[in-house]
Amino acid sequence: METWDAITSRRNVRKFTDEHIPDGDIDRILEAARRAPSSKNWQPWDFVAVTDRDQLADLAGVGRYADYLGGAAAAIALVVRDFEEASERETAFFDLGQASISIMLGAVDLGIASGHAAVFDQDAARRVLGLPGDRVCPYVVALGYPAARPLKPVERPNRRSFDDVVHRHRW
Repeated sequence: METWDAITSRRNVRKFTDEHIPDGDIDRILEAARRAPSSKNWQPWDFVAVTDRDQLADLAGVGRYADYLGGAAAAIALVVRDFEEASERETAFFDLGQASISIMLGAVDLGIASGHAAVFDQDAARRVLGLPGDRVCPYVVALGYPAARPLKPVERPNRRSFDDVVHRHRW
């Protein structure tokens, strides 16, 4: 898939088929995450790939709007240290955002849909993912093949208009 097609085809999907994602495809998506841009090449992240259906169902309970994780074929949990210093935490979370979009674009390139979720219950995330006490999982990306419409460029995305969000030189 061309880069522009991947960008315009990516959308949040919350209903997936039961189809298994090949391990090689999951590894390729993880490699996209590993290669994501990182401030000063810090790479503060770790990634936990989950494909077990029972574990995915348990993972669905870690976020307020994460219930669809239980129906995904896989999920990638994005993990960092539990930083006390605000500047380190903010930089790490920015880097996780970079990794998240790399995961989602890497997935759509393979015809795999994704949906991202914020994690609100860190104790549950630590339990489900087996994380050490000094780690947090701010985000999880669900992966699977879309149950409804296929991934293809969206002609009219439900987004604010270009002229509404783009300012040149000054506000």
